[in-house]
Amino acid sequence: MTTPVCTSASNGMTRPAAYPSFASYVRARQPVLMRTARSLTANPSDAEDLLQTALAKTYVAWERIEDHRALDGYVRRALLNTRTSQWRKRKVDEFVCDELPEPDPVGPADDPAERQALHDAMWRAIMKLPARQRAMVVLRYYEDLSEVQTAEVLGVSVGTVKSAVSRALGKLREDPELVVVR
Repeated sequence: MTTPVCTSASNGMTRPAAYPSFASYVRARQPVLMRTARSLTANPSDAEDLLQTALAKTYVAWERIEDHRALDGYVRRALLNTRTSQWRKRKVDEFVCDELPEPDPVGPADDPAERQALHDAMWRAIMKLPARQRAMVVLRYYEDLSEVQTAEVLGVSVGTVKSAVSRALGKLREDPELVVVR
């Protein structure tokens, strides 16, 4: 369970007292504490989050800390405890094994000859489309342009691109050469 550091006025609670000495401590020691946090994590963003969490815990306990000369030790302990808690909570998705599992071939798509045959069949089907629909399909799906970009290139409205591409895809779905592949 976490202790709230700051509360909003909407929930009726009052904000904790501000500690100017805490703010000056953070300004003075942040680079050193950041190096410590960085040594505990794999990337800078996680280190910033870790330090922020540890400083929030320190802020909550600021009045209870008797010797402010030992603040670095307190914050380092908060960093280490927080990181340990994060590490214990993480879900492990990787497992050690003697052999790497290879995916099973899913079918003809893994065969280079079948892939080429499908590629050739697709281009033959695209070549059967009217020139305008063919241009829109090629720009949308082969050149990976958005509908807006395709409309700008061809000098037509976005609605025209949408309807023409829809009709073209319908024709491609009905092409007898491509039906066999599905």
